[in-house]
Amino acid sequence: MTTHPTTPVENEPENENEPENEPESESGPGAGPAPRVLTEAELSRLLGEQQFGVLASVRRTGHPHLTTVLYSWDAEERVVRVSSTADRLKPRQLRTDPHAALHVHGQDVFSFAVAEGEAEVSAPAAVPGDAVSRELLSLTPGFEDPAEEAAFLAQVVADRRVVIRIRVSRLYGTALDIPAAD
Repeated sequence: MTTHPTTPVENEPENENEPENEPESESGPGAGPAPRVLTEAELSRLLGEQQFGVLASVRRTGHPHLTTVLYSWDAEERVVRVSSTADRLKPRQLRTDPHAALHVHGQDVFSFAVAEGEAEVSAPAAVPGDAVSRELLSLTPGFEDPAEEAAFLAQVVADRRVVIRIRVSRLYGTALDIPAAD
């Protein structure tokens, strides 16, 4: 039997083991937009718009410890502040190893910001109205009633509250800009 060479038909594989060249579809892996790196201003704005984030610290074993926290972002100082109590795990770990990161989600699951830096932990609030209790007060919306403010200041002393300050040395994050469906 004689075989004759044939010319492959366009878009037909030359070899049975090669995939066919199908036109690219508008859905499927790799078909959407790529993540966009957020600018410094966008990252700072995202940190300022949110109140909750996930604080990562390092355990003695080297494993990460993650906890959801209420935080405050000071863009001018590049400092994240978190209130905690002196006997909690977060302050103890950060005194041992100050490396920390705060992960904050954006308005959707496709955007986030991370603030990395070294943390310092204040001494516990010792007297209502001392520097630590005033710093803790600055993390609240404030009180119109002086009696409520005095009660807050007394409570932070009773709770042995501390301020965790993360001096941010690196900000990074991305967003995935997905066009709205028609």
